[in-house]
Amino acid sequence: MTSGPARVSDAVDEAIERLAGVLTAMGPVVVAFSGGADSAFVARMAHDTVGHANGGPGAVAVTAVSASLAPAELDHCARLATDWGLDWRQVATTELDDPDYVRNDADRCARCKVALMDAVQPLAAATGATVVLGVNVDDLGDHRPGQQAASERGARFPLVEAGFTKDMVRVASRRLGLETWDRPAAACLSSRLPYGTPVTMGRLRQVADAEAALHALGLLDLRVRHYGDTARIEVPLADLDRLVALRAEVVGAVHAAGYRYVTVDLEGLRSGNLNAALGL
Repeated sequence: MTSGPARVSDAVDEAIERLAGVLTAMGPVVVAFSGGADSAFVARMAHDTVGHANGGPGAVAVTAVSASLAPAELDHCARLATDWGLDWRQVATTELDDPDYVRNDADRCARCKVALMDAVQPLAAATGATVVLGVNVDDLGDHRPGQQAASERGARFPLVEAGFTKDMVRVASRRLGLETWDRPAAACLSSRLPYGTPVTMGRLRQVADAEAALHALGLLDLRVRHYGDTARIEVPLADLDRLVALRAEVVGAVHAAGYRYVTVDLEGLRSGNLNAALGL
């Protein structure tokens, strides 16, 4: 009887096979590629399964470029695409031109996905491709209106169809030798602004500058939440001591980004925790 790690290993192997089958059945695909663990895994699997380089109908990885994407994340996508030989494109998205997005209410993510689909659908239509997103099973339980908006416009979620949880994505990515297997989640910069705080270029730049400076200090998994002239830093609980030990450098870096006050959330990093304000 198989149990423990062996059973987990078998489950991941089976999920990888299912994912390959899902992608093959789709034919050509356009992968929304942010460079995170999920989208990177889908992009690499699509490249290896249906990419032109491997004799398939085609797999294109597309990164949406706007002020809500940190410059370091774009650089990361470009490097991965080069290292992996992906057919990679950049498309400009215009969510900041949408008043409903700028207003930053509970449906902001839906407006973002509308902008994404508007940008990538012409590319997909030219080759009869399906737009796919790196949504996994665990993502389905959170408040993510963007998923519904993308699905309504024809996007598919192959990780969900193949039964991948986040942990399974990481295990499978590590098995395939992908450096992204343990990459921290990196939501768009707009997610750092509490609902009701309008999204502006200046605020996004402040967040990006503060987070980039903290990354340079070796604090790689973090969020800088924007509350006017106050920055609230979130790191995993295991990194709190390190953050405090670097207090002077952290304060200097965040002040340099334009914040007057620097605070630390003692509850630690919680992805999507601003959704609590919605009462969900």
